Amino acid sequence: MNIKKINKKLQKAFGGKFTAVYENGAVSVRGESGDWGEIVSACMAAATKNSTTHVVNDAVFTGAVPEEMRLPAITDSALDGKSPDVLIIGGGISGASIARELTKWKLDVLLIEKEADLALGASGRNDGEVHPGVDLGKGSLKHKYVRRGNRMYGDVCRELNVGFRRVGQYVGFLNGALRPLIGAYCLLRKYRDGIEDTEIISGKELHRREPNLNHAFKFAISNPSTGCVCPYGLTIAYAENAVQNGARVSLSTAALGMDVQNGEILSVCTNRGTVYPRLVINAAGVFAEEIAKMADDRFYSIHPRRGTNSILDKKAGVYMHSVSSVKELPAHDKSHSKGGGILHTVHDNLLVGPDAVETYEKENYATNADSIKTVFDKQTVSMPGLSKSDIITYFTGVRAPTFEEDFIIEKGRRTKNLIHCAGIQSPGLTTAPAVALDIEKMAVEMLSENSPVEKNEAFDPIRKGVPVLRDMPDDERAEMIRQNPDYGVIVCRCEEVSKGEILDALRSPICVPTVDGVKKRVRPGMGRCQGGFCSPLVVKIIAEFLGVPPEDVRKSADSAVITYGKTKGGADDETV
Repeated sequence: MNIKKINKKLQKAFGGKFTAVYENGAVSVRGESGDWGEIVSACMAAATKNSTTHVVNDAVFTGAVPEEMRLPAITDSALDGKSPDVLIIGGGISGASIARELTKWKLDVLLIEKEADLALGASGRNDGEVHPGVDLGKGSLKHKYVRRGNRMYGDVCRELNVGFRRVGQYVGFLNGALRPLIGAYCLLRKYRDGIEDTEIISGKELHRREPNLNHAFKFAISNPSTGCVCPYGLTIAYAENAVQNGARVSLSTAALGMDVQNGEILSVCTNRGTVYPRLVINAAGVFAEEIAKMADDRFYSIHPRRGTNSILDKKAGVYMHSVSSVKELPAHDKSHSKGGGILHTVHDNLLVGPDAVETYEKENYATNADSIKTVFDKQTVSMPGLSKSDIITYFTGVRAPTFEEDFIIEKGRRTKNLIHCAGIQSPGLTTAPAVALDIEKMAVEMLSENSPVEKNEAFDPIRKGVPVLRDMPDDERAEMIRQNPDYGVIVCRCEEVSKGEILDALRSPICVPTVDGVKKRVRPGMGRCQGGFCSPLVVKIIAEFLGVPPEDVRKSADSAVITYGKTKGGADDETV
């Protein structure tokens, strides 16, 4: 690592404001600034692509006081004294998929998640694209895992009973003169980098396949292996299958500190007691760096990056049936993303986004009008018929990149009973199935050093999800209703969700009896009215299921109160 060269670069770009020091196997960037973007730029300047030496951000941000990590309100001793073989920190797609793969072995697996449900971070706030990897060259961990993960999706989603479609991706170009250059790029990706399905198609062929895309496109890059999946649905399915095979999931549970001695984690303190794991897997997303610090194994930093998506009404879904984006050269967009796109979701909406904005706030999910405008201004070039009037909702996620813009999948460097699954951003959803297999292997090898780890012969990879009646043929649906009349009681008209499906979600292996928990599992409230009609009925069903008054039902976490009590002088079932 050439620290002199890095410091020379920092001196030239920032006039001595920042310096770099090689320390504890990492490059530590020091200095201070009131401009968060300037700190990020300095750390990126110190980073080396495809390097195992990572940049740690030790610069002081003076522009604001970052908020403390939000913690669960609950405090009890439910986990006190537990001694799992493996403790997984983080209930996103990484943690859930790892938990499921580890249940192939006779291991006591405990997954903790600080939020009241799974996939409330980046795993539930992304576009759901299963990437082909066309934008990734050899040498990175992203490239190593993207094709493996992509190829696994059909089998994984069949096993877990999760909807998945290979919709294909098109990246359109308006300048026909670029075709020789882009053609050479595609040949490199296809034959050197192993992205086998990459090809150039003409504008005429593109318009035949997707008539509503811009007719000014002269040609496009096509990748038929691109898919779409419900990201939070897949995360939940992975976790439920893990529980079916013996794992435990503890929600509203945060890691608060660790006792580390002689390079080994002895215990992990949580708001629900102290846990004594043999092995810890850090899959904490934007908080992976904090977990690494607790474990005395911090050798990388996370710089949060916001991305906003808009969901369009299903009537707009008929305009396009794939993934599309526009590419312009030279790139005016200096973000580390192709700037989002348009995606036909597995639920037949169109999704537009995301953008990419650096932020110091790890849990600020507010959506800004400027972000929506930026994305729409770009993507209406790709599909001129896009209209903001079709937006039914929007959401913002916060990604967790390292300054090297790559994953960290490795054992602890100073702490021996630790595995990092960090820096997971796009295409992290795509790579998750393949990454989980490698971490499974790594974990079993580490645990086997002390005692043999036996196969779990009872492991069942099949998860039976909640039946989706709206997708069934009429005769099958009628038979389901005959067997259980609750399936004939429609609660959500927009998404055609029945009372029976809601009750099935509440009886699932990981019951989350909140309005949002039910919404994520069976979709009441996901349609045009966004729960305006069905939410009171969902509250009533949950209250009856739990045997509590409606005012005890929450939208999401304990603090998300929906109703406060009965109206004065109103009927028994009226609440406010």
